Amino acid sequence: METSLLIAGALLLLSLVALLRNAAARRRLPPGPPALPLFGNLLWLRNSASDVEPLLLGLFKQYGPIVALRIGSRLSVFVADRHLAHKALVGAGVALADRPRAATSSLLGVTDNIITRANYGPVWRLLRRNLVSETLHPSRVKLFAPARAWVRRVLMEKLREEDTPDVMEAFQYTMFCLLVLMCFGERLDEPAVRAIEEAERAWLLYISRKLTVFFFVPAVTKHLFRDRLRVAHALRMRQRELFVPLIHARREYKRLVGEGRAPAKETTFEHSYVDTLLDVTLPEEGNRPLTDDEIVALCSEFLNAGTDTTSTGLQWIMAELVKNPAVQDRLYEEIKATCGEDGAEEVSEEKMDAATMPYLKAVVLEGLRKHPPGHFVLPHKAAQDMDVGGYLIPKGTTVNFMVAEMGRDEGTWDKAMEFAPERFLEAGDKLAAVDLYGSKGIKMMPFGVGRRICAGLSIAMLHLEYFVANMVKEFEWKEVAGHEVDLAEKREFTTVMANPLRPRLVPRN
Repeated sequence: METSLLIAGALLLLSLVALLRNAAARRRLPPGPPALPLFGNLLWLRNSASDVEPLLLGLFKQYGPIVALRIGSRLSVFVADRHLAHKALVGAGVALADRPRAATSSLLGVTDNIITRANYGPVWRLLRRNLVSETLHPSRVKLFAPARAWVRRVLMEKLREEDTPDVMEAFQYTMFCLLVLMCFGERLDEPAVRAIEEAERAWLLYISRKLTVFFFVPAVTKHLFRDRLRVAHALRMRQRELFVPLIHARREYKRLVGEGRAPAKETTFEHSYVDTLLDVTLPEEGNRPLTDDEIVALCSEFLNAGTDTTSTGLQWIMAELVKNPAVQDRLYEEIKATCGEDGAEEVSEEKMDAATMPYLKAVVLEGLRKHPPGHFVLPHKAAQDMDVGGYLIPKGTTVNFMVAEMGRDEGTWDKAMEFAPERFLEAGDKLAAVDLYGSKGIKMMPFGVGRRICAGLSIAMLHLEYFVANMVKEFEWKEVAGHEVDLAEKREFTTVMANPLRPRLVPRN
């Protein structure tokens, strides 16, 4: 009898301790609006999870720089403070290097064996190392210099077609030309590129606008909104229809190269991203090669990472140059001083170094600071219980960071909403040291920071600098009555101009 009472008392005590711990944990969670079990915050009754940024800006004013939201049953934490972001992303290391699994991944049967979605582990390291060393390494990037020169000519032709061109459309098309060539090793004609562009954009826009409903009780919503899943499946199949023949063609090309029988074609490049993927094997799974579906997903990731983001960055930078003609004039003077006035066809990549063209780099950095294409990083997942800003972030919590808010912080940047490339220059008009990697601290993080920083940072900077320089060399960009520059924003896959840029382009020569 006494033993039973002791056991019962011990169990009661343990229960009380557990309840107290849970209560303490709840008190330590970041603040946020009221929520219901399974459904999440009540504010989702009148707000869309696909357009969360304006909602968060209000919540930060109410609760402070770290806010918790419940989207369905998932706890999501958003951080707006750059110091907290540095402690979490850099200081905590691997504790915040995982990715949350999207509800739509399981519903659609989409592989997580891609760089942006794989958890921090051997598969992620293998795929990222393959991309960085075999395609994005400077020696590999140089191989695609002829492709960039070709795309530059295509872009200039597109910009000359109208008096006030829709430049975003031209940017998107030409970036797809370049990334498709880098991905598949083949220079495709316009209809083929357009088909890939349309398929990728349709997929991105659909998942960002129509599939957020599956954040809420997916066991139920997958039945209520099964038509949306059907459309999403069709969009994925369209990607497969376009990509698999190109992958098979490249596999055959590699076989012929190995046999010394590869035909010499002007449109075929000696190296491509697909070539590297065909050589990848997964040691954790018996050294099996990647399946066609996995290669399709990795190709889609490669295209999306380098097209919409770069196109968006170009549009914002050129809009600021139209709106700030003095900045454009100074950049053009630097281009003339570097390239001369001898009618050189292009601003070559070799001339775009920090010593000779510091203002070009400052213009691009200022564009990324004020107008980062992504206002959030890709979401992180806590691999263990951790502390951020004195609050408990439980294991499994989704954590995201407000990229645009950090770059526009008035406490960090003087007159943050002005476009002033000079802020990146020091005495003697030399380029100031800029830490885009966040190793010592974060002032801006357009590519993220920490273990999951964007692998394409260097090539993205190259593309932005190369195309900005050559567009300013070729044309004077002027504002047009009726198409005044409007810096209002709209969220698609990236954050784009709500009213697309329509300038008047005056040829320099």
